[in-house]
Amino acid sequence: MSSIDDAVARAQDMLDRTSPRYRTGPGRRARENDIAKRLTRVAVADAAIVAAVIVFGLLVMPIGMTGFLLVVLALIAVTVLLLATPAVAPPTLEKLHAVELKALPAQTGRWLDAQRPMLPAPAITLVDQIGLKLDALSPQLATLGEDAPAAAEIRKLVGEQLPAFVKGYEAVPAALRTVERNGKTPDQQLVDGLGVIGREIDDMAAQLAQGDLDALSTRGRYLEIKYQSG
Repeated sequence: MSSIDDAVARAQDMLDRTSPRYRTGPGRRARENDIAKRLTRVAVADAAIVAAVIVFGLLVMPIGMTGFLLVVLALIAVTVLLLATPAVAPPTLEKLHAVELKALPAQTGRWLDAQRPMLPAPAITLVDQIGLKLDALSPQLATLGEDAPAAAEIRKLVGEQLPAFVKGYEAVPAALRTVERNGKTPDQQLVDGLGVIGREIDDMAAQLAQGDLDALSTRGRYLEIKYQSG
C-alpha cells in the first residue's frame, strides 16, 4: 500500500502548491478543512475498494497478480480524483450576489479558485494575488454594516464586477483568446483588467484601514473594464 500513500502525498503536495492561498491568509482554516474532507473521502473510498477486493478474493476467487495491479491503479486513480475535487462546491454567481458582506471576500476567493484551470498562466498569478488581497479584506468587513454606503461599493467590485469580468473572458472561444483585436488579445485584456481590479481592492483596503469610509463611498470610480479599447 506504500504506492497509495505516495499518491496521497503527491496529490496533497499538488494541492498545496496549486495556489499560495492554500498556505497563508485568514481563510487558511476553511481551505484546510476542505483538504481534510477530501482526505476523509479518499480514506473511505479506498477502504471500500480494499474491503470489496478482500471479500471477492475470499468468497469468489483470488484476484492474482494482474488483479492486484488493477486494484492498485484503481486506488491511485480514485485518490487523485477525489483529492483534486473540492469537497464543497464553489459558490455560484447568484450566491455571490446574495452572500453576507463579511463573507463576500472568502466566497469570491473560492469562486476564483474554481476558475483557475480555465485561465492563462499570467492571469493565474494575478488571481492568486487577488485571493490574498481578499483574505486581507475579510477582517476589515467584519464590523462594516450592510447598510453602510461603503458596503455597496465593495459589494459591486468584489461580488459583481470581478466575477463578471472573469466570466466574460471565459465566454470567449479558446481559439480566439490569443487573437489580437483593437491592439490587444483577450488574454492580455484579462491580465490588464485583473491588474486594475487588484489595485482597486488595495485602494479599498487602505481606505477601510484609515477609517475613510466617506472617501470610499463617494469615490465615484467604477472599473473601466473596457479601457483597453481606448
